[in-house]
Amino acid sequence: MTSWIADPTLAEMGKNLKEAMKMLEHSQRRTEEENGKKLVSGDIPGPLQGSGQDMVSILQLVQNLMHGEEEEESQSPRIQNIGEQGHIALLGHSLGAYISTLDKEKLRKLTTRILSDTTLWLCRIFRYENGCAYFHEEEREGLAKICRLALHSCYEDFVVDGFNVLYNKKPVIYLSAAARPGLGQYLCNQLGLPFPCLCRVPCNTMFGSQHQMDVAFLEKLIKEDLERGKLPLLLVANAGTAAVGHTDKIGRLKELCEQYGIWLHVEGVNLATLALGYVSSSVLAATKCDSMTLTPGPWLGLPAVPAVTLYKHDDPALTLVAGLTSNKPADKLRALPLWLSLQYLGLDGIVERIKHACQLSQRLQESLKKVNHIKILVEDELSSPVVVFRFFQELPGSDPVPTTVPVPNMAPSTVGRERHSCDALNRWLGEQLKQLVPASGLTVMDLEVEGVCIRFSPLTTAAVLGTRGEDVDQLVACIQSKLPVLTCTLQLREEFKQEVTGTAGLLYVDDPNWPGIGVVRYEHANDDKSSLKLDPEGEKIHAGLLKKLNELESDLTFKMGPEYKSMKSCIYVGMASDDVDISELVETIAVTAREIEENSRLLENMTEVVRKGIQEAQVQLQKANEERLLEEGVLRQIPVVGSVLNWFSPVQASQKGRTFNLTAGSLESTEHTYVYKAQGAGVTPPQTPSGTRAKQRLPGQKPFKRSLRGSDALSETSSVSHVEDLEKLEHLSGAPEPDGLEPSGPEPHPGAPPPQEAERTGAFQNGAQRPEDDRPQVEEPESLR
Repeated sequence: MTSWIADPTLAEMGKNLKEAMKMLEHSQRRTEEENGKKLVSGDIPGPLQGSGQDMVSILQLVQNLMHGEEEEESQSPRIQNIGEQGHIALLGHSLGAYISTLDKEKLRKLTTRILSDTTLWLCRIFRYENGCAYFHEEEREGLAKICRLALHSCYEDFVVDGFNVLYNKKPVIYLSAAARPGLGQYLCNQLGLPFPCLCRVPCNTMFGSQHQMDVAFLEKLIKEDLERGKLPLLLVANAGTAAVGHTDKIGRLKELCEQYGIWLHVEGVNLATLALGYVSSSVLAATKCDSMTLTPGPWLGLPAVPAVTLYKHDDPALTLVAGLTSNKPADKLRALPLWLSLQYLGLDGIVERIKHACQLSQRLQESLKKVNHIKILVEDELSSPVVVFRFFQELPGSDPVPTTVPVPNMAPSTVGRERHSCDALNRWLGEQLKQLVPASGLTVMDLEVEGVCIRFSPLTTAAVLGTRGEDVDQLVACIQSKLPVLTCTLQLREEFKQEVTGTAGLLYVDDPNWPGIGVVRYEHANDDKSSLKLDPEGEKIHAGLLKKLNELESDLTFKMGPEYKSMKSCIYVGMASDDVDISELVETIAVTAREIEENSRLLENMTEVVRKGIQEAQVQLQKANEERLLEEGVLRQIPVVGSVLNWFSPVQASQKGRTFNLTAGSLESTEHTYVYKAQGAGVTPPQTPSGTRAKQRLPGQKPFKRSLRGSDALSETSSVSHVEDLEKLEHLSGAPEPDGLEPSGPEPHPGAPPPQEAERTGAFQNGAQRPEDDRPQVEEPESLR
């Protein structure tokens, strides 16, 4: 048995990489002060001064730059847990830099071996026999090189004459309408072609999936381009569209391309299933195409691993001109991280990861079929590793269909409103599921036909996030727990709109992006309905209204924000998890907002009255002081003489002052108070606005809940007990209340202020005296106490 001695440099490199990853993944960070590294003023930055930094300090600086100023208590992981196979991939980049220092001959042999091995392994794993490989960092770069190869193959003089040969016979690149966004623009920019060289092929409209390319329409487009003197150059097909994971009819497309001499390129996430034992016929047909793009990094959970484009071509000169092959060792070393990772995982590990992702998709798909109000968009493709679903509402009086399908006898505006409502609810559902089950890797997307949907694509996320079958079960349970909230909210939306429309002072705001019950705005007296600008008075009223509503401690959530069409403030009513009394909710909003507005006006008026009263009191006190001086005479004002006169002939001066009656808004003399030791009679204050409608509730019942009386869902015994409780509450509330609800004991004088108030009373006192008759006692608003 031969022993192998490791290269000390490689061993040290692996050790340093391992220590660096541990430090970067560690949760603690040291500041520059803790490291004793402070910046020194001067032309040279601090870290470059002196003899340099050690590796630990440099890595600590990298970690600080990676995480910035984020808090240590952050719930999300600060760095992805890439595992041992990820360390191997990262080691490949370090090895690539080290290998590039070898002499040319050794470097050429080593890079050739790495490139040929990786190409052979990928072609065998994904059933693409006798193919070549191009490794690239940008996922779309391989397709751009393939387009360049097709141009050189179809235009023999393209190398010499350039784009002049394209003038008489313009090339055409065909893309599916379901292709990834921005792909056509990227190809034109890379190739220098005008946008008319792109031809977007629509998807099926009558038969088949709405995300598959319409083959018959494609053939019609090809014939029309040939008649116009154009050259059909390349067709991009999908084995798993970027949105919902549908696979085009690749077998039929291959026949069409062979008939018209068109290059066929296939891409998509479903190409990963070629490594499995059982492959659907539509995906298996991709092995006969001219080229395909694979992304093994996300499929296997490998970071910083390049994408691979496999192709078949017999002319090495053209592939060299197109940029698919290179004589530079650095270009060949791009395959080194993947070369190391494939060896580390082995065939079993590769197949197991792809198989596990497909099983997760099938598990979720089978579970969602049993859940009501959930529509799956890829039901016909059991082999697809992508699951796309959405919540939908069953239209009354019709079969259960998604709201996106037009229903006869329904106005288009109704269908559009239902579509927007479901879109907002699906967006809310997707965000909730992402927070509750982060390991699922869900994404929320907006499709042109179906609307907002939720996508589960474990092939691109499971290996990185570590998604397990338990996560899928938890995801289904969370969906089922959120369905009652969604259905209940939809049922209450129309009732909320009608109640708000029929309530004076309230305006219903139709916000299609809000997933809650609805949006309402209170129109105050000075509200300019025609203006869309910011309303400070309305914002103040809505802020107080929001505070009052949140103090009720109901199950509903309330938020305040500007209307999406203007800058005016609105109250956003959130999701409803139970049966809500909409009439009570709307009445509470209207009455509370009206009280806030009236109290605000009363306070403003009182402030103005007090200000004028202070000014008038100052004038009257100054006038009274002048009269006192004239009455006493000038001699009494001299310090010594005045004392002697006051001793022989004292002045009998009465105590005079002023009291301000807040109710009447007038100044009164305090002479009556000092003589009779009581304040004068005033005017009874006016009635203040009545409070919110008092609704009798059972003990523990929260606001805005419908009354349990008359409910068929209650049992006989429970109904009797609840009715008895309600009758007791009503009897207690209907009993005559004591005057003022004051405790028994010696009743103070109606006009006398409390002791604390009496201590603070000075020149200004409340002159209003409570009448002795049976006139109603009115409680002052809270804001004026």
